[in-house]
Amino acid sequence: MDNRDAADTTVWRQRLGRAGVWIFAGALDEDPPAFAKLVERLGYTALWLGGGNPQASDFSRIGAVLSATERLVVATGITNIWAWEPKELATQSARLSAAFPGRFVLGLGVSHAPLVEQLGRRYEHPYAAMVEYLDALDREVGDGPPRVLAALGSRMLRLSATRAAGAHPYLTTPEHTRIARGALGNAAFLAPEQALVLADDPDAARKIGRAYLERYLRLPNYTTNLQRLGWSNSDIEHGGSDALVDALVVHGSASDVSAAVRAHLDAGADHVCVQPLAPGGAIDWRALEVLAPLLTGT
Repeated sequence: MDNRDAADTTVWRQRLGRAGVWIFAGALDEDPPAFAKLVERLGYTALWLGGGNPQASDFSRIGAVLSATERLVVATGITNIWAWEPKELATQSARLSAAFPGRFVLGLGVSHAPLVEQLGRRYEHPYAAMVEYLDALDREVGDGPPRVLAALGSRMLRLSATRAAGAHPYLTTPEHTRIARGALGNAAFLAPEQALVLADDPDAARKIGRAYLERYLRLPNYTTNLQRLGWSNSDIEHGGSDALVDALVVHGSASDVSAAVRAHLDAGADHVCVQPLAPGGAIDWRALEVLAPLLTGT
């Protein structure tokens, strides 16, 4: 079954617009509705909630965010398939899709071996595991809500085009976006994530960027993808070279950062999920406000 039958990608391109906000779901614990209202008021069209979304409480948080807003699309970016039995996830996602038609997107991913092992599962044959999981979801819910896959390599990207509405690559560059668009074709949706630091001091920005990248540059799924893009071991090791940090965590003035986001759009992205970083791994709320007119057209 082709899940794009459940979601007209032309309609979803319009609903999601050019720019959304990506944030770890746990960062919303204090007041999820208030943050969602701010995102919507600023003109961003989507809120992507990361962190694997492994518990029912994560979907309750999504429901609260949707209830507090009028138009905002909320997507999981991503839901870890190893954390959920397909029937349970189908029930959670169908409930949100029915309660908020056209406003919920289910992002699915195979995660990473260390994180899966923390769940007491064995990380084996991730591509086959995703295919089997999609089969199981289809048996449970039929069309269900539109879904996107966390995809980096060519096989998962192609699967995103045939078994989902599209792809949500994380920790990538515009060069990867060009490759992803070629693998997906024109019909599927493409929504890469882009971390950024709104700061004129490159040393200060790189310090924030390296702290953010520390955990990711230890995960083979990401490092293998970076190597496919031409980055060397010396770029990846010891916290990342300046060039790699600058590519993965763009920084500078508002115009510099917005140009970096547009580079993904020019490379074939439909929508870019921006993650504005502050010291300590927090979200930079000020950056969202400053960048909104440049990224959303408001």
